[in-house]
Amino acid sequence: MSHVKMTFSIDINSPKQRVWDTMLGEKTYRQWTSAFSPSSYFEGDWNEGSRIRFLGKDENGHLCGMSSRIVANRKFEFIGIEHLSGIDNGAESAPGESAWAGAREDYHFSEANGVTTVRIEQDMVPEYQAMFQEMWPNALAQLKALAENGS
Repeated sequence: MSHVKMTFSIDINSPKQRVWDTMLGEKTYRQWTSAFSPSSYFEGDWNEGSRIRFLGKDENGHLCGMSSRIVANRKFEFIGIEHLSGIDNGAESAPGESAWAGAREDYHFSEANGVTTVRIEQDMVPEYQAMFQEMWPNALAQLKALAENGS
């Protein structure tokens, strides 16, 4: 399946190290990603080469999400994620069977004069494009509030 590239960005009045820590920290990750699902969390770590699972419960209470790999981690600068398979009702799809397989999600961090710009580039499954067009700005607004005001 082909993916559509979507880009989102936000300026945050906080140093990029704080924004990075807020975005990727276990507790604060759950807070800003609640814009996608109130039960969002991750299992694994952000180290380059690591497997990581992005999880939450769907409207029926079933565990769903994505199994992914961290393809790049340049601390305070860039995180590159490749989605490998989907997770539905707790079960991981076979490699290549998920519409998300091979999709990239990249986080860029740059700072100037104490203001950090976070830019997200995400390969999107077309059927979810409209939903994420609404969710990402809300998630980034929550990230901004957490990074600027403390968590």
